[in-house]
Amino acid sequence: MRKTRRYPTTSAIACVGLAACGLLLGACTTTPPQEPVQDIVYPPPPADPRYRFERSLRFSSNVQLPTAADKLKKFATGESTEFQGLVKPFDVAVWQGRVYVTDSVQNRVVVFDIPGGRYFEFGLEEPGALSKPLGIDAGPSGEIYVIDASAKRIQIYNADGQFLRSITRTGLFHRPSDVAVDAVRDRIYVVDTGGVESDQHGVHVFALSTGEHLRTLGSRGEQDEQFNLPLQIAVGPDGAVHVVDGGNFRVVTYDADGRFRSKLGKLGRYPGQFARPKGIAVDNGGRVYVVDTAFGNFQIFSTEGELLLFVGQRGQSSKPGNYMLPSGIDVDEQGKVYVVDQFFRKVDVYTPVVQP
Repeated sequence: MRKTRRYPTTSAIACVGLAACGLLLGACTTTPPQEPVQDIVYPPPPADPRYRFERSLRFSSNVQLPTAADKLKKFATGESTEFQGLVKPFDVAVWQGRVYVTDSVQNRVVVFDIPGGRYFEFGLEEPGALSKPLGIDAGPSGEIYVIDASAKRIQIYNADGQFLRSITRTGLFHRPSDVAVDAVRDRIYVVDTGGVESDQHGVHVFALSTGEHLRTLGSRGEQDEQFNLPLQIAVGPDGAVHVVDGGNFRVVTYDADGRFRSKLGKLGRYPGQFARPKGIAVDNGGRVYVVDTAFGNFQIFSTEGELLLFVGQRGQSSKPGNYMLPSGIDVDEQGKVYVVDQFFRKVDVYTPVVQP
């Protein structure tokens, strides 16, 4: 699962015509169009399907049903209820059916509470205000960890968005971009992307319970254990740390003790290779899911690094399975996959038919 929360192991793996100002406010006064349900599966026929497209999340109306007052207002005035939604989503984390999405333009976390049938946001007010949220993860008890790239800190909230605490280290972070939590081993991992003129390309390791900085994994370079512009991170069920090494076009894996274990992928244009890898997730079975922004899809690899399947394609429309700028990804405890597209401002959800 994405930057994996530690669940018991299982076998399951714009509103058209929105004004620019409405986009920046994340609201519109007309009801967004509802997309027809389509039976889209991967791989396509005649192969046996392994994943089925379930839904897209964009607006509050995707999860929140109109109240009696909303219906009365529309009947009396003809005006539809205002709705909110995504403007520039970046990353996603899922906890007990709640889908938490960072929005780097609206400077908040947008929450689609599917089981609760509600929509809410947080990170807008002090304490705990966000200036540029990027990577996100959820702990097993529902604590939400968010990287604030501009403030160079980790902001921590409860499942309802109430601010709890921060982790800051003056001078340690250069360009923090993602976070992963391993509650079993009392670890928080923070990716520092660095930059062209910086040598701070690595992963900082903290004690989850105390916030103490324990070590830094990797350094800038092209060797097996090094990074060149690392981007996102996920922790597997065995504690292995999987890091998207963007500038080296691969995934680098360390074991739970911080030792280099393996690398996956290389630059190329064929399945199993990478052109612009970005988001990463790991499921309960240890399978690795990697988003490639250039390919417009995510690829699924076995625990041995074998390509099992790729899902999605690059496309000019926002229909299900089409992506222009896919970024973050997560896998929940049931094996459902949630993938963010920044350009189309959506989170697509896929349900496993059978495991790949």
